[in-house]
Amino acid sequence: MSAPFQKLLIANRGEIAVRIQRTCRELGIATVAVHSSADRHALHVRLADEAYEIGGPAPADSYLRGERILDVARRSGAEAIHPGFGFLAENPAFARAVEESGLVFVGPPAHAMEVMGDKIASRRAMQAAGVPVVPGGTAPVADAAAAAITAAEFGYPVMLKASAGGGGKGMRVVHAAREMDAAFRTGSGEAESAFGDGRMYVEKYLAEPHHIEVQVLADAHGRTMHLGERECSIQRRHQKLIEECPSPTITDAQRQEVGEVAVRAAAAVGYRSAGTVEFLYSQGAFYFLEMNTRIQVEHPVTEEVYGVDLIEWMLRIAAGEELDLPEGMKPRGHAIEVRLNAEDPENNFMPVTGTLRNLRLPGGPGIRIDAAIYSGMEVTPHYDSMLGKLVARGRDRDQARRRLERALAELHLGGVTTSAGLALELLRSDEFVRGEYDTGLLERFRSADAGAAGSALERVAAIAAALHRHHAGKRRGLAALAADPRRSPWAEAGRQAGMRGNGGPRE
Repeated sequence: MSAPFQKLLIANRGEIAVRIQRTCRELGIATVAVHSSADRHALHVRLADEAYEIGGPAPADSYLRGERILDVARRSGAEAIHPGFGFLAENPAFARAVEESGLVFVGPPAHAMEVMGDKIASRRAMQAAGVPVVPGGTAPVADAAAAAITAAEFGYPVMLKASAGGGGKGMRVVHAAREMDAAFRTGSGEAESAFGDGRMYVEKYLAEPHHIEVQVLADAHGRTMHLGERECSIQRRHQKLIEECPSPTITDAQRQEVGEVAVRAAAAVGYRSAGTVEFLYSQGAFYFLEMNTRIQVEHPVTEEVYGVDLIEWMLRIAAGEELDLPEGMKPRGHAIEVRLNAEDPENNFMPVTGTLRNLRLPGGPGIRIDAAIYSGMEVTPHYDSMLGKLVARGRDRDQARRRLERALAELHLGGVTTSAGLALELLRSDEFVRGEYDTGLLERFRSADAGAAGSALERVAAIAAALHRHHAGKRRGLAALAADPRRSPWAEAGRQAGMRGNGGPRE
């Protein structure tokens, strides 16, 4: 097959930019990179055929400057723009600007982004299409008092969610009416800061469900299909840490069911390109959560199991080609992905900075690394903490898990604290090994870990107290000896020996 484009601009950075570049190189497409001043030496800049600096370190001064990116595209002669994920990837105004400038946006139509990017609009659209949604309101709530009225209708606990955006921003679980005011105030403020939109809505909180997402592909010729599901239930602050495909939780029949629902959801908004429909699965039922109108961070596990290059298909669909993948594709084998984040799990997953040193990456059968890291690279505070992803594929889930364990044990990212150690512990946990976990696993695991640490501290404290008593006794004995040598334990031992030698009493 011929290359869908001659030259592509990648409006992103880091591992996703490098991931797109790799497919482009295989297809014979020249790539154009854009970068901030902080990313002058980044790997995606080094690997591009052309690179242009577009502003300062802060995303608002560079990667979010759509007009500068469009200017580079025109100057470089790029035919299309791939937004990756994050930054402008789900910005309908940018997608429209790309199309209006005569270039091709490698992603869905702007109107599909607008519907699915607004949590209220997407809930309404899904209800109209017959897609089950989590019980909750279908309109934004003006304030905490209005949120409390809606919450009373569905019953506590409830989830407050930002109408715009995702990634856990603005989300707050409210367990009782007395918590609503503070939760609404902080959640709305966080949403306003992250998305410029502080609107909130209320939905029923499902305690410890499974987070299941379905990969969909849709072309411009009316065909929409799915490529199975991913289990994404291990999360911190509503952001995923470990993902696997297929889910160990659902059956083949349920896979078919949720896949068909996802296809219906995508078709309802005239979707085109690759996208992900996310569901909460609880007590045998699936509920629509949201749709990510872009390529997902965890797309490699689907690629490994279904043997499909999703980036290539995004490019081909954008160029107007028809999907020619067979219907009803089945998963072959199993794949698990771990996100490698520069953050401190012991300090509430706070992002960390530093210089990568003594880098050692694992290899071997079934191991894939999607990253843009190198020894000497500066990890700055300007961007997301994710350094890359480590993926293992196996003939079955157990082999994939064992391969990923081995790869994590081989991995070394010196110079910064990362989430790799925690990921390894989670992979070895009984719940994960059995494949019987939900979104509460990390919290339970950390609570148990804290309890074990507390028990260990108690044992250490007991030993320390015993040592203290021992040494305090020795100090008292020495003090007594200094005051009266006849009270020496050695003198007493001599007296006892003398008594026995003279025929005295024996014990």
